[in-house]
Amino acid sequence: MAADSDPESEVFEITDFTTASEWERFISRVEEVLNDWKLIGCRVGKPPEKGEYTSGIWEETSLEINFADFKFSITHHCLKQESAESEGVDEPEEDAYPLAMQDLLCMNNDFPPRAHCLVRWFGMREFVVISPGANCEAIVSESKCNLLLSSVSIALANTGCHVPLFVQIQQKWRRMFAGECQGPGVRSDFEIVHLRKVPSQYNHLSGLLDIFKNKIGCPLMPLPPINIAIRFTYVLQDWQQCSWPQQPPDFDALLTGEVGGVEFGKLPFGACEDPISELHLATTWPNLTEGIVVDNDVYSDLDPLQAPHWSVRVRKADNPQCLLGEFLMEFFKLCCRKETTEEILGRNSVEEEGKENSDITQALSKLTEPAAVPIHKLSVSNMVHSARKRIRRHKRVEESPLNNDVLNSILLYLFPDAASDKSDSSDVKSTQPSPGGKTEPDKDSEDYHLYNQLKSASCDSLTYRLALCICMVNFHHGGVRAVAHLWQEFVLEMRYRWENNCLIYGLASGPPDLRCCLLHQKLQMLNCCIERKRARDEGRKNATSDGSRDKSRLAPESAGPAEVSPGKSWDSWSDSEEEFFECLSDTDEMKDADTENEKKPANKSKAEGRLQPHGKITLLNSQEPLYIPVTQEPAPMTEDLLEEQSEVLAKLGTSAEGAHLRARMQSACLLSDMESFKAANPGCSLEDFVRWYSPRDYVEEEVSDETGQTVIRGDLSARMKIPGNMWVEAWETAKATPARRQKRLFDDTKEAEKVLHYLSVQKASDLTRHLLPCVLHAALLKIKEEESTEDIPSVRKALQNLTSHASKLLRHPSPDFKKLEEVINQMSAVEAVVAIARSLKAKFGITKGEREEDGDELERFVSCLLEEPEVCVVGAGRGPAGSIIHKLFVSSQRKHWAKIDQNELENTGYQL
Repeated sequence: MAADSDPESEVFEITDFTTASEWERFISRVEEVLNDWKLIGCRVGKPPEKGEYTSGIWEETSLEINFADFKFSITHHCLKQESAESEGVDEPEEDAYPLAMQDLLCMNNDFPPRAHCLVRWFGMREFVVISPGANCEAIVSESKCNLLLSSVSIALANTGCHVPLFVQIQQKWRRMFAGECQGPGVRSDFEIVHLRKVPSQYNHLSGLLDIFKNKIGCPLMPLPPINIAIRFTYVLQDWQQCSWPQQPPDFDALLTGEVGGVEFGKLPFGACEDPISELHLATTWPNLTEGIVVDNDVYSDLDPLQAPHWSVRVRKADNPQCLLGEFLMEFFKLCCRKETTEEILGRNSVEEEGKENSDITQALSKLTEPAAVPIHKLSVSNMVHSARKRIRRHKRVEESPLNNDVLNSILLYLFPDAASDKSDSSDVKSTQPSPGGKTEPDKDSEDYHLYNQLKSASCDSLTYRLALCICMVNFHHGGVRAVAHLWQEFVLEMRYRWENNCLIYGLASGPPDLRCCLLHQKLQMLNCCIERKRARDEGRKNATSDGSRDKSRLAPESAGPAEVSPGKSWDSWSDSEEEFFECLSDTDEMKDADTENEKKPANKSKAEGRLQPHGKITLLNSQEPLYIPVTQEPAPMTEDLLEEQSEVLAKLGTSAEGAHLRARMQSACLLSDMESFKAANPGCSLEDFVRWYSPRDYVEEEVSDETGQTVIRGDLSARMKIPGNMWVEAWETAKATPARRQKRLFDDTKEAEKVLHYLSVQKASDLTRHLLPCVLHAALLKIKEEESTEDIPSVRKALQNLTSHASKLLRHPSPDFKKLEEVINQMSAVEAVVAIARSLKAKFGITKGEREEDGDELERFVSCLLEEPEVCVVGAGRGPAGSIIHKLFVSSQRKHWAKIDQNELENTGYQL
């Protein structure tokens, strides 16, 4: 006793029961989650309406919980409904059944076509599922399953939660769940049995009723009648009796080279195989009572043709082969190629490089050596062109990826203006007022909005047609080698047009359109260079023919495209000679002008470069009218040049010297205009120039003179009077020089060579990235064109989302290619939907001239199949759609039995 009363000895006998086990922690965590989701207590709700499980919105909330080191995912599934308070639902009684048990007895949503498997099996609107986490093994052992079920039972009892809670057991593909639902004085256990083979006694209704009654264990005798809902599902997989409506491509035309504008102007569309793999027919008998129908192993009243309710769903084939999707994906794969054009073509690059270098070296040596030969034969451009011709002749010896017929057809499609005879091609090309008839697209047109969004090019542009040709050549005529060959020929054609003053067909006149892709801008820049060069040549031609050089060069930049003589010598086309000639002529003319100005009084200087009077305005220092001068047009720029210019200006820094230098670099056009203005208006002042160039910087106000009369006097604005103003400095340094004798603001020769060099160094991957917006643009237009004949609302909505998504990706300087690949996959999916619509129309005979009322009904039925997961058949087996479905099954069954009979006959030695 003394030992028992000793306090120290009692300490060692105390057991600490406050330490929680892993099992208790797991139960506690489940209870916390149920409390956080507010799933405690009895829940109130109105009975679900018919079809609400399919049309309603299901919400899912998931969390991760741990049982020791094993991860579980707990997910709450709930059908979103209006709150019970807004519907005026009364508070439930204390002993009311849980909402899940009420849903079990409701027959409004017995067979939802699209829902969680537990919803289809038990018909509940709300439940919680605990399943093993990702990369975790399945709960297979019986002891672990019982441990989880006991945890669930304890958590439900402790929290008073009336929402059923399930645990996923066995392998996930088996979709086996065990669960429990507790209420006041009632509990429901949910069990699932997965059998490898169904016992024969459970293949009919009477056997299923027997097992149901045994499981219920109702003590009432006799048993009350049981309500039954029956559904049989039949699967049709054999479509041999239906012809696939897809028209195959004309392979003969593609292989023989007969590929004119008809083939190369279009993208293929459609599925190569039937995109529908299965048709599921569900025959349903809803709300039956036991004893009304008989279905046992001997006899059955359940005839599918007599079922009061038919519903159909179609199953899409896995990854159907779609033509447009394959075209786009094969083109997109070129983005990953890193080889250059020379590496792809794999020709004798070393030998060709040696020949080219020798030719160019000879050209440069001949230019530097004194020799009595015409200068036009020694120009760099002429010698390079001759060397390239020799290289092309050498390359023709080997077999080219594209044969001549296909290549000529493609070039004729790209450049229709080259269809005339070679003898007068220069005249025809150069006299076109608008090459290719290309004009500014209508701003309200669909094409304008699309290419503006995607940063592509208009449908009638050269860039757009080039993208289609590259895509077709890559798929049908040799892949990346054919693409490299076509691109090489295209670049050579561009150089030929530059050297021969031929405008590029299919490009809008004017500066580069920054809304288009960079490649289109480069081609427009080259076209601007050709236009400027032709204008100068035309001015020299007129000066020679008219004998009045000054008059003919009054406005060389504003001269429109004119005819160039095909026999014109290389004098006017030699780029190097033009540069030297203009510099010398400008110097001589400037010296002559200075000499004349010294001899004549200042007020009698000869005015040059006048365009037209500027209204009735006169000069401030005299009564001479103020003339608008002929000025140089500003230099056109592409977006990459603008970025380079911005970077250069930004690198100058924020210092005073940097800001001053930046202002001077940006005022080159201003200085040119000032010199032109001084030449056109001798004796003018800066105020006169500002009145024309920037009227808002010349402020006029009414003042009183010495005699008291009101007069209007003007003065420069405050910003013009700031010390060190760039306008004042530029005016002081500007000389009276007309535009024709000024240094060119836009050196078309230099810019053209830069563009040609840029084109020549483009790899196949670079070319694909440049043309990808145009290809996606063409694909979207093709899908819209095909959808317009089918009228599918889901496709129109998908196209809007695709356009918006692609627009965001393509306008990024470095687009994400994985996301672009997703866009192409989505386009292929939309293409498959259109193909499914055509397949269904062909199977249901909509295009075969059925009766008008039946045709309308069938069209509505097919349209619903595309938009909804499951569609009811009006009239069941007796309606127009039901009779066609019945014929399809009968035909498939006949073919099946005929095949079996044939096999039996062959096995016995007989043949039909």
